[in-house]
Formats: sequence, structure tokens, C-alpha cells
Amino acid sequence: MPNQFKIDRRAVLKGMAGVALPLPLLEAMGKEVAEKTPRRFCAFYVANGMTLPDPKLGIDDWSWFPRAEKDGKFVFGIPTAPLSPHREKLSFFGGLQHLNGTKNDPHVCSDMWLTGAPLHDPAPGTYNTVGLDQVVAQHTRHHCRRPSLVLSIDAGTGYTSRTATISYDREGKPIPAENNPRRIFESLFKSNRGTLESQRAQLRMRMKLVDAVSENAKALDRKLGQADREKMEQYMTSLNEFESRLQTSEKWLDIPLKEQDYSHLNLDANPADDPQAYYRTMLDLIALAFDADITRSVTFMMNREDGMGISDTFPLKLGMSMTHHSMSHKKDRDGLIEWGKYDRFLSEQLAYFLRRMDGYRDRQGTVLDNTIVLYGSGASTTHKNTNLPTLVAGGANMGLKHGQYHQAGGRMTDMYLSILHSMGIGEESFGDSRGTLGDSIFAV
Repeated sequence: MPNQFKIDRRAVLKGMAGVALPLPLLEAMGKEVAEKTPRRFCAFYVANGMTLPDPKLGIDDWSWFPRAEKDGKFVFGIPTAPLSPHREKLSFFGGLQHLNGTKNDPHVCSDMWLTGAPLHDPAPGTYNTVGLDQVVAQHTRHHCRRPSLVLSIDAGTGYTSRTATISYDREGKPIPAENNPRRIFESLFKSNRGTLESQRAQLRMRMKLVDAVSENAKALDRKLGQADREKMEQYMTSLNEFESRLQTSEKWLDIPLKEQDYSHLNLDANPADDPQAYYRTMLDLIALAFDADITRSVTFMMNREDGMGISDTFPLKLGMSMTHHSMSHKKDRDGLIEWGKYDRFLSEQLAYFLRRMDGYRDRQGTVLDNTIVLYGSGASTTHKNTNLPTLVAGGANMGLKHGQYHQAGGRMTDMYLSILHSMGIGEESFGDSRGTLGDSIFAV
């Protein structure tokens, strides 16, 4: 291969990340640093919006957002009732929206959910901007084995307006998601097994392979048309993400993983056979990764927009009469109640995750107390991109005061900036934010 096609592996890493990778957190850095309680972020995305029936239909108890109060507290609707045991550790946010959301095609709501980017009028040579999870990853990556964990019901990136990922790197390129429980488990928890020298040899071999692929891909890219070049850019993003992971893994080889119980995991769970078993296995993997401090930034796209992918058929597998996307277009009483039943199923999965997270202990409090969990959708109903259904849980040790239904509205990016500040990440702005979300659950 000609020399001009050669890409230096570390130069690629530095160019993608903007800075050289820092060393992992070690005891040698000092007890105060090593024993500092982790601060984490996790985002769950639900496509197609949530059940928000017209009050005229008289089924307010089927609304995803609370519509009643008792003794000065909001009352959970039927779709979110499974979350009621966690009332003091979660809050709802009504009226939030992305300022650019109403200007964009409503089908790109998953593309922009964590970015708020002006996809209707992108800067020349760009499409999206960095996602909230990747800003968190940039600030926490030197504390953990893996900068971020990007998961989805369907692997890969999908394509514009029909994405299979909600994570975008600092250049606004989609980060491919993983969806196979067994492969995810092995990449997270089996890297420390075997002899250290054997692991180092395997890592070096993988790095050589990455070098070779990078070299060939760069040369090929110069010969491609625009459409193929965009696909190649996505591939290179995936390759560099893998490269970064390998580089970080090498630094952690001498540090053993936390001892954990994996006996409850069903690594062969198949979403086509049992949606609940699959969801719970994925959620268990996330909770275990946080408990072992393998990563501090996770995204999980639980559904894809507009009827895409296996998850659209989940309601049918659960005994309902419509697909998920079909439900999102229903405005009649019976259709909305059926939609609410599926929202309730998803709430049951979130409740399971919160229970798991609350069962793991950190140096101070539970893993949930030290993790901000964002759960929501980029649309309200029928691809409408205002009043975005949003729930925030956890983060008690970061100053979050829960048990509230915040209805003042505002910019979603202001809430994202509040999340960053709560995590001790001193970014001055995020996207088109104007400041933090005042008078809400956040202390900063």
C-alpha cells in the first residue's frame, strides 16, 4: 500500500477525540480521586411518542403525563403506574421541546433527541451535532474502561430520519449501536479473563488489524461517490470508536473487574420471541456495567421511529391488535387505550431497571442515586414534536429533588445543560441552550 495512504493509529484517535486519551483512574493518583463516587448518565429512547389522549374523550387516567393530583402530589396514570414505587426518585417534565424541533421534519426526532441540532439547516459539510451522552463520555472517559455504551433494539446506525442509534460523536456522526446481549456481555465483562500476556497479545493484534483496515478504507474513500462516501464515514466512525475502546482496554488490563453475579442473565434472549426477556437482559447489562464502573455513559434506543425494525411488532407479540407505529396514529378511545397498554409495558421495563439500579451499592448511596436516568421520546403523539414526554430519575447524590411534575416547559437543551452541571461538568452551553432549567428538580 502506498505510503500516502498510511494513517497513524494514535493520530486518528487524537483527531477524532480532539485530545489525547488520558490514563485510567488508578490508586496511584491519590485516595481522594480514586474513592470519589462516580457520576453517571443513561438515556432511554421510546419512538413514536406516548399516549396523551384528548381530554374530551374522558380517559385522562390513560395519559402518560399525570393529569390528577391527590394530597398535593401527582397521580400516576395507568401507563406509568408501574413506576409508582419509585415516586421519590423520579420526576416528569411537561412542555419541553427542542427549538429546532418544530422546524425539522418530524420524522428526524430520534436523530435530534440528544442533540437539538438544526437538521433543517445544518452547517456546510455537517448534518448533526454532538449528543448529550457523548459530552458526558468525553468528561468521564478517563475514569472507566469504556467511554460510552451505545445500545439499540437494532444494531448499526440506520439512516437519516430512520435511525438505529441516538448517539452522535463530536463531529455529529452517528455512532453504531450494539444489540446482541451475548456479544455485549463478552465485550464488557470477559476482557479480564485469561492471562494478561495473552490479552495484551490479542489487543495488539486487533490494533494491527484496525491499522490495516483504516489504511485501506482511507485509500478507497478517495475513489467513492458522495453516497458511498457518507456510508464510509459512518464505517470509519465505528472503526475509530472501536479503536478508542481497544486503546482504553490496554490501560485497564492490570485492574480486575468487580466480582458480580451474572447467573440471572439470559444472554440468548431474542426480541422476536420474548420482548420482555430481551429488554430485561439489556437493562441488566446496563446496570451491571454501571455497578462495575465499566462506563459512565449509556444510551439505549428501545424503539425505532416510523414502524422500523423488530420493535414495531412488539405489541402484537404481547397480544395487542396493532403495531407500535399504527398505535401512534390513533385518536379514538379504544385505540388510545391499547396504546396506553403498550406504554405501560415499557414502564414496567423501566421500573425493573430502576429497581436493579437501586439494589447496587456505591461508596455513597445506591448506583441509582449516582446516576441520572433520562427516559422519553422525541415526539408527543403522531410525530408531533412539542410537549415531549420526558421523565428523569435518580441522581439524588447530585442534588436532584424528585417526586415532582414540572410543567413550566422550556427548552430541552436547557434541561440537558442542567444535567451536565449536576454531574459536575462545567459546560457553558449545550446546543441552543440559554441557561439551565430554573425552578425545577435540579439544584444547579
